[in-house]
Amino acid sequence: MAHFRREPVLDPANARRERIGVLLVNLGTPEAPTAAALRPWLRQFLSDPRVVALPRFVWQPILNGIVLVARPARSARKYARIWTAAGSPLRVHSERQAAALAAALGQGAAGEGVAVAWAMRYGAPGIAGSLAGLWAQGCRRILVVPLYPQFAGSTTASTLDEVARALRTWRDLPEMRFVRSFPDDAGYIAALAASVREHWARHGQGERLVASFHGQPKRFDDLGDPYRTECFVTARLLGEALGVPAGRLVVTFQSRFGASAWLQPYTLPALEALAASGVRRVDTICPGFAADCLETLEEIAMQCRDAFVARGGEAFHYIPCLNERPDWIAALAALVRRHLGGWR
Repeated sequence: MAHFRREPVLDPANARRERIGVLLVNLGTPEAPTAAALRPWLRQFLSDPRVVALPRFVWQPILNGIVLVARPARSARKYARIWTAAGSPLRVHSERQAAALAAALGQGAAGEGVAVAWAMRYGAPGIAGSLAGLWAQGCRRILVVPLYPQFAGSTTASTLDEVARALRTWRDLPEMRFVRSFPDDAGYIAALAASVREHWARHGQGERLVASFHGQPKRFDDLGDPYRTECFVTARLLGEALGVPAGRLVVTFQSRFGASAWLQPYTLPALEALAASGVRRVDTICPGFAADCLETLEEIAMQCRDAFVARGGEAFHYIPCLNERPDWIAALAALVRRHLGGWR
């Protein structure tokens, strides 16, 4: 006879109060900038068939025999460059975003009864534990908000896979809703544009504004993944909001992994080409990331800066992610309220 795990026990303090839960989800981060901490995190991440779409019998020997032998130490050195006294930047920003969103939703009657939690798709805190925590607080309606503005199967869909996996042994289920994506959300675009304007007011404008999005295998795009299209929607709307002339906004894709073709142009070679062509200064922003992390702080603000300068560029400016900006938190709260419609 099959044995099923019961859903988490309701906290007696919430027994008479049915609440709404909001779960913010980001990609994830290791617990420490060490090879020992990176190895299980990378194993979980790179074992996701949404991320590496190869047959298991082909990929697992490569993953365990090659990738997990060499890559953890390399990645640990990169994480060590951005690690803070408070820990991983992504973890710190995710926790702060959840707290800020909870405060924003708690202002006035519109936020009554809403509990906000956060989770990582890979690593801790996991989605299963955060869902259980919301249930224990009396949440019988839960909105999941993957913090990926642009939909991709390897990020947004993978998050929904994990939500389903976490709930499949519960004998009672909450009513669920999901935010699919928000590449053209007015508040999100306005917050991005404001961050660029503020940077320009302090530092002046570069000759190019480079919008670098996380890459993905071109094969995913060929199979119908809408990610690339949604990235260009965001970039177009950001350019229009800023009044950037045609040709001055450059869209690129970063974080390529493996030998197969990914979405192009690739960020680092594009920056090197700009420097070689005589562009002396660029400003770079990463609109696809809701919070600063390894890919923005180490890959863009460090590696890409060094490559641009090495090819003759004189000034490379990285514009931080939205993180806990008040205008972004207000936009996120408005997005959440729209998706909670009818649950009051």
